[in-house]
Amino acid sequence: MNLTEWARAQGVHPHTAYRWFRQGTLPVPATRVGPRTILVNVEAGTGPGESSGVGLYARVSSHDQKTDLDRQVARLTRWAAQAGHRVVRVEAEVASGMNGTRSKARRLLADPQVTTVVVEHKDRLGRMNVELVEAALSAHERRLVILDEGEVDEGEVDDDVVRDMIEILTSFCARLYGRRSARNRAQKALKAAADG
Repeated sequence: MNLTEWARAQGVHPHTAYRWFRQGTLPVPATRVGPRTILVNVEAGTGPGESSGVGLYARVSSHDQKTDLDRQVARLTRWAAQAGHRVVRVEAEVASGMNGTRSKARRLLADPQVTTVVVEHKDRLGRMNVELVEAALSAHERRLVILDEGEVDEGEVDDDVVRDMIEILTSFCARLYGRRSARNRAQKALKAAADG
C-alpha cells in the first residue's frame, strides 16, 4: 500500500505521514521505491492470529502548539518501536481536553484492533474522567498506557489549571451567550476575578 493510502486509512494527513517518513518516526515499516512513491508494509510484525496492536494518541489544545503535537507523536512512535509493539493506528489532533466529542480520540477508542491505547501524559487523553475511559477499556480486555506519570513542574500545573478554568468558563459562556463571544467573556470573567 502506498503511503498516501495508508495515511488516509489512519486518519492522518498525507503530508504528515511523509514528514514522519522523512524524520524516521513513521510507526510502520516503509520503503522508497521511486522519487515520489513510498510503499508501506502494513503486514510487517503480524504473526498468525495476531490482529491487534497499539494505538497512539497525541493531543494539544491550540494550533500554536502544533510542533509539540509532532514531538508527542515522535516520542510515542519511538517508544512503541523500542518496546517492539505493532502500531495499528496513530491519531493526533488539536482539540480541547474538555471536549468529549473529539473525532480522532473517538475513532481510536472505537477501533477493535487497538487493544492498547498509549498516551504520553494522562491529560492528553482528557482533562477529566480518564479513569472512566480506563475502566471501560479494561471491561473489554483493553488497556491504557500512560508513558509519563511523573511529577510535573509547578509552573506547568498552574498553566494547566488556568487553561482548564478558561475552557470551563468558555463552555459555560458559550451556552449562555453563544459561541462567538464565549472566549472573550471567559477571559473577562477571569480578569474580573483576578482584579476583584
